[in-house]
Amino acid sequence: MDNSAIKKKKFKEIDLSDAFFDSLKSDYPGFEKWYLKKSLDEEEAFILEDEGIQGFLYLKEEYEEDLSIQPAFVARRRLKVGTFKINSHGTRLGNRFVKLIIDEIYKGDFNESYVTVFPKHTALIDLIEKYGFAYYGEKESAAGVENVYVKYSNRVYDDVFLDYPKVNIRNNKKFLLSIWPKYHTRMFPDSKLRTERQHFIEDISFTNSIEKIYLSAAYNLNEYKKGDIAVIYRTSENYGRAMYESVATSICTVLEVKDINEFKTSDEFLDYCIKFSVFDDEELKRFYKERKYPYLIKMLYNIALHRRPIRKQLIEEVGLDKDIRWVALPLTNKQFLKILEMGDINENLIID
Repeated sequence: MDNSAIKKKKFKEIDLSDAFFDSLKSDYPGFEKWYLKKSLDEEEAFILEDEGIQGFLYLKEEYEEDLSIQPAFVARRRLKVGTFKINSHGTRLGNRFVKLIIDEIYKGDFNESYVTVFPKHTALIDLIEKYGFAYYGEKESAAGVENVYVKYSNRVYDDVFLDYPKVNIRNNKKFLLSIWPKYHTRMFPDSKLRTERQHFIEDISFTNSIEKIYLSAAYNLNEYKKGDIAVIYRTSENYGRAMYESVATSICTVLEVKDINEFKTSDEFLDYCIKFSVFDDEELKRFYKERKYPYLIKMLYNIALHRRPIRKQLIEEVGLDKDIRWVALPLTNKQFLKILEMGDINENLIID
């Protein structure tokens, strides 16, 4: 697969005759005319291709009223999800595109974003509602009546999913969680290092999913619970270069921590892990048998740090102890806030 990266392409560079667009042509009268206008206007869309188009997303900044929506939209700056479709094939590709939409909301500093969806697309509705798009009303057009869903980026619900990608840093524990390099980028594609240009970002469940599962032998992982915060630490492939190549890359919210002994059978264990874990079936079966990594941590992948503090900075500027192993290393609030500062993240992503 060609990197399997979601890329931005001009409409005119995308093959409208691809069978992917057949349902859009059927659902929306005038779709081809609309598409041609976007092509002439040099507009762009996000696209994922793999033996044909697998995903398409068009986003548009608006500042206008819309009386076809009820209750009517007053003139206000919004991010419109203009056209959004994926070929669903069991890899949670929808998660990956929803994450992209939400990332663009915050990159563009939008207070509102909206999407219109036909009621028949229940799986898509469930997905966007899970991550904070709330039912607003209806939109009537030549295509029929669609439901309208809005995400308000300045609202706080005190719910890890509805607030996504915001991170609530109040009244919780923080820690640094080490991830081996061979698993890191497959789990956290938006936190890929510049030195990993040849790393393929595959169209598979655990890469696409916003939720992640990792197995660890860290004895203290069972101290953490839903709502606690993990700073993801990518270890170095070269031990001698760890001071410069091991880096903090991402911020995640803990959903739950489980002990492998809670699972009565190997099948029960695999069923829990397989969609969100970076490990394959054979690895998971071996882990269950050997119990070498007894703790499972399920996390929400919230933020990729813009700047990645290296181990040297984490020791000298954050104050982490270089003489102990950093596996699930507890962080003070002061240390955590320093990492956020060094990571240069959008302050609107923090609930404090």
